[in-house]
Amino acid sequence: MSKDAFLAIPNVWKPELYKIQLDAPTPKPVLCEDDDIMGPTRYGKEYHGTMDHKECEQMLKDKPDGSYLVRRSPGADNYYTLSLRFAQATKHFKIFYCPEKGHFLRENFKKYETIPEMVADGLVDFYMRLHAAPILKEMMSQTKKCYEQSPYMTLHRRKLRSLCSELCKPSKLPVVQDNSKETNEKSESYDNDNLAYEKQHAFKTHTFKGLNWCEFCANFLWGFTSQGCRCEDCGFMAHFKCSELVPAKCVPDLKRLRGIFGVDLTTLVTAHKCRIPFIVKKCVEEVESHGMLQEGIYRISGFADEIEALKMALDKDGEKADVSAQVYSNVNVIAGVLKLYLRLLPVPLITFQSFPLFMESMREKSIGEQVIALRNAVKALPPAHLHCLKYILEHLNRIASHHAINKMNEHNLATVFAPTLIATPQHMTDLSQEISMLAALIGHCHAIFL
Repeated sequence: MSKDAFLAIPNVWKPELYKIQLDAPTPKPVLCEDDDIMGPTRYGKEYHGTMDHKECEQMLKDKPDGSYLVRRSPGADNYYTLSLRFAQATKHFKIFYCPEKGHFLRENFKKYETIPEMVADGLVDFYMRLHAAPILKEMMSQTKKCYEQSPYMTLHRRKLRSLCSELCKPSKLPVVQDNSKETNEKSESYDNDNLAYEKQHAFKTHTFKGLNWCEFCANFLWGFTSQGCRCEDCGFMAHFKCSELVPAKCVPDLKRLRGIFGVDLTTLVTAHKCRIPFIVKKCVEEVESHGMLQEGIYRISGFADEIEALKMALDKDGEKADVSAQVYSNVNVIAGVLKLYLRLLPVPLITFQSFPLFMESMREKSIGEQVIALRNAVKALPPAHLHCLKYILEHLNRIASHHAINKMNEHNLATVFAPTLIATPQHMTDLSQEISMLAALIGHCHAIFL
């Protein structure tokens, strides 16, 4: 999107939607005058005891919009009823409550601390739907569900312009399917280039404080609670509907990442603008410098307290953390931290979706057919997982090449790493098939990752 196009964008929807919200009716409780009626302590004088539909309609028919009361419908068992006046009509809602969640209309929906808060939010929503419908319809017709063509990018222009330019760039991701020399040469490079990974936003429902606007359509986030959602990784704010249209261009903010352990792999490499996570490179380089010939490398555990200390140092200091032999003389500690990092990944290195393809490859009869099947299986991995798996497997292949000394051949290494690289249920004790598959990956990694 050009600079002129940005300057030509009319800045009209933002104030219009905000003005409409300000005009919404406010909650007006209809208080019960009968002191003998006692209800749950979570309700105040707006509780009127048992009251049927007709009696409620009669009481509210001449009340202004925003008037409401709480009652128990005859025959109601596990719920109460909120009756609310809006647009010269009375609306009735089943309301529920639990101490941990608060008041709510149904499960997996907004939760409110008080009934007035629930009513206020509902009145805004009703009012916006009634009076802002033409504006919202026009917004959707003009955006045509196309992010880079939205005419409402009036806020955060620099950020939005950057995202739009990313959408126009050709993909830089290597494709593991070309047998040419050029592709082979590229695949051997492990430099941490600034790769353009695609990453989905991690949107979560969020209650915004103060005035906030959707970063997709630049329109006001109306309501008093749970007005929209925010990406936990980059902070992108959006309406619920707009969040469904935002492209997979999440650029995580390092300030939002709490350490590196337990962080999604794609999120980490995107935030650090790298191909291989620094912790993986540091640990692999250290093991290859001091532990290649050590008997039982990766099988023998390091001291738990030293592994935990190094984990905390890496979480706190990042790339500046010292993992050298001068600080950690026992290389098994470094090996243990690498296994711990891989084990704590929310999505394992061999992802849930691609795992069946890896296992099916072992059904092929010949080694050559298995290699071809595994070559196709790795193509199903996300780029971050593909690069990291390739890096790890080639490292383990080099370890196995010294098995006469370190006693760790492909099968032994696969036995150690199968529970780490593959998501396996805790109760599952027979991993023989997974171990065979991983041993094949280690032994034939150079043929698989062409």
